[in-house]
Amino acid sequence: MDAILLVGHGSRDPEGNRELKEFANEVAAKAPENTLVETCFLELTRPSIAEGVTACVDRGATRVVLVPIILFAAGHAKIDIPNAIDRAKARYPQVEFVYGRPIGVHEKVVQIMQTRLQEAQPVLVASQGGTAVAAPPAPVTDEETAVLVLGRGSSDPDANSDFFKMTRMLWEKLPYKWTESSFIGVTQPSFPDGLERCLLLGAKKIIIMPYFLFTGVLIKRIDEMTAEFAAAHPDIQVEVGGYFGFHPKLVELVLERAHEGLYGRVTANCDNCQFRLEAAKHHHHHHDHDHGHDHDHHHDHHHHDHEHSHDHHHEHSNPHNHDHSDHDYSHQHDEHDHQHVHAHDDHTHKHDHGHEHTHTAVDRQASHDYHHDHDEELHHTHHEHEVIRNNHDDVVGTAQEDASPDQAQVAATSEQVNRP
Repeated sequence: MDAILLVGHGSRDPEGNRELKEFANEVAAKAPENTLVETCFLELTRPSIAEGVTACVDRGATRVVLVPIILFAAGHAKIDIPNAIDRAKARYPQVEFVYGRPIGVHEKVVQIMQTRLQEAQPVLVASQGGTAVAAPPAPVTDEETAVLVLGRGSSDPDANSDFFKMTRMLWEKLPYKWTESSFIGVTQPSFPDGLERCLLLGAKKIIIMPYFLFTGVLIKRIDEMTAEFAAAHPDIQVEVGGYFGFHPKLVELVLERAHEGLYGRVTANCDNCQFRLEAAKHHHHHHDHDHGHDHDHHHDHHHHDHEHSHDHHHEHSNPHNHDHSDHDYSHQHDEHDHQHVHAHDDHTHKHDHGHEHTHTAVDRQASHDYHHDHDEELHHTHHEHEVIRNNHDDVVGTAQEDASPDQAQVAATSEQVNRP
């Protein structure tokens, strides 16, 4: 029996946790026949991932797909959940575990945001008599309207760049002149910075679009900050849209992610991941070139929803030397005999040789510490980084063998985007 285990972040606000459980009921109502649906959380509340896995197994699941109910892949999706899957595999070797993708970049998310913008309501501000009233309507054109998309913020540049991409995708669908990006925590531009930018651009109306799945401490903080801004700028029309919530397109998207895991190939976007090589330092692969082996690399350039696959088949035969200095990783193989068969789609290249590889690492620097804005606090946590390859090669890690500390360091850098 198959099971879908929805992995939420967890909130200090019980209302937010309750909403995820109610959302799971809607997913279960639409799930394929004979498919279980369970819910668990990364932190701050229970059940934990381990408890969610146990619930699935106790109900008879022989295959479990874990779907992160998380907007973008950052530290939790790239490190914590794979570690939990690794522990589940060790505890239940008879069960197949598959890792699904987070919500990520998807056209359905754009459709959800369009709906929430259409439903946006004027912000109530206190009048002189103390009664909360909406700002008086005034004729404002689309050319004078800005949409400010407001996200949680991440220390992972890859996740932040996906957020900016979603803002751009939304702008392409709207009649308004400006669609801007900002964050409530962790990174820049901040929410106040985003509001100020809209004013400087000349917006007479600002629609705030919270890029959140469910309610919680941060949603309530956003409401308060928006009301304060509206009160301080009575000449500006301020509206606020709802978070994603129980939108039917979100249910469809989660089931799509589950289906990818259960019946397709799940792909991971690792090209710009600051944690990838840092995690690889703790997960060593020893390559034995006395036998043939296959590598299936699937890079998810999910902005375009397509995959590139390369299968490399190695059989060993005669010696020659190669020096490769343009690789991001470092390992050395002693001289040995190879026969390489490279199969790329519809053509095959064969050549017999043995060779000595020298891969020179590009020195970079990274930190084990990554930061998450968990509702009210900024947490600094050290994680034991492991890269998990699941039963369907869902997640592929890059290994470093016998690398020195200097060679293994990777820098996680991000550039601030200055837009006119």
